[in-house]
Amino acid sequence: MNAVERFLKYVTYDTQSDEHSQTTPSTDKQKVLGAALAEELNQLGLHNAHMDEYGYVYGWLPATPGCEGIPCVGLIAHMDTSPSAPGTNVKPRIVHYEGGDILLNEEKQLFTKAAEFESLAKYVGQDLIVTDGTTLLGADDKAGVAEIVSAVEYLTLHPEIPHGRIAVGFTPDEEVGCGADHFDVAGFGAAVAYTVDGGELGELEYENFNAASAHITVHGVNIHPGSAKNKMRSAILMAVELVNMMPPAETPAHTEGREGFYHLGEMSGDETTATLSYIIRDHDRAKFEDRKAFLTRVVDYLNAKYGAGTVEMDLKDSYYNMLAQIEPHMYLIHRARAAMEAVGITPLEVPIRGGTDGARLSYMGLPCPNLCTGGVNFHGVHEYIPADALTKMTDVLVHLVRA
Repeated sequence: MNAVERFLKYVTYDTQSDEHSQTTPSTDKQKVLGAALAEELNQLGLHNAHMDEYGYVYGWLPATPGCEGIPCVGLIAHMDTSPSAPGTNVKPRIVHYEGGDILLNEEKQLFTKAAEFESLAKYVGQDLIVTDGTTLLGADDKAGVAEIVSAVEYLTLHPEIPHGRIAVGFTPDEEVGCGADHFDVAGFGAAVAYTVDGGELGELEYENFNAASAHITVHGVNIHPGSAKNKMRSAILMAVELVNMMPPAETPAHTEGREGFYHLGEMSGDETTATLSYIIRDHDRAKFEDRKAFLTRVVDYLNAKYGAGTVEMDLKDSYYNMLAQIEPHMYLIHRARAAMEAVGITPLEVPIRGGTDGARLSYMGLPCPNLCTGGVNFHGVHEYIPADALTKMTDVLVHLVRA
């Protein structure tokens, strides 16, 4: 089975994670794919291929003779898909793209339109794997899973290619920020690793946001509107006041590159209680700390204005910029560049406007930059991946780990 065939198989598994769940993995259905992958790795001859109690899949390929002294390299991808779009009953289809709009679903007249998705222009003449327009595809990150398994299979079929020990790991719950929570770094046994979880072909990432989340609760005083003068304190109006104090140009819709932001992801409430959920992001650690301090001052101001305890905030760091952990190991980036160039791919080094399992793993003692998968338009029904990208990234991984 090649990478394309594997990918078409893997995306039929519904593995959406659930950000509101308190279990690990957050959904039991992730373990269905996990069990299948553990068995596939076992059949390929990987040692100790298994899925643990948390749904993590591990296995390792022994070094070829004479390469036993080379430090172990890990390859990691995540099995879950985003809860941002439907993930049940994914129906992948390969279309030969000749330009213009792509008809995803004739019955419902759903299209991926060239005018809305300019990236399509780069793929004229290629075979693209698309959805039927009602679900996401799952290239994030089942493309990475398929590429890793296919690379390992290639190495088992070509024992003449020298390589050190290779550790393989597939994680649950990356999409809800918990992919590294129970990763067994010591048991994994790798000195360094790569996540294969990026976007378009060529992307090579070793910078990401510093990230925090802020869950805010506003307590109001409700009373009948007819007798509310000088008595009512509407929680939802105070929540709106807080939102209006935030810098309007420092949101995802107004920022790019290394520019940070505040993002209001959820808001609800009534006169008595209102809740807001913010995420805070910045590549620069000092600016990141300043952003948290600013939001704290906003909360303090409202408590001074309306009374202590009116606004409560639970502010927590989520992950940090991996750059500080990768810089002492820049040979990882040099090797990745060389591997891409060896198969005709031009590396594109870009800062991640997000995070990966690798960002957290890098702070857990496993330096772990991120490689592309080839996928485009993640987390939505217009997601697609060129079939050729799956093949090329498999080749990149083979070049990457060879001695």
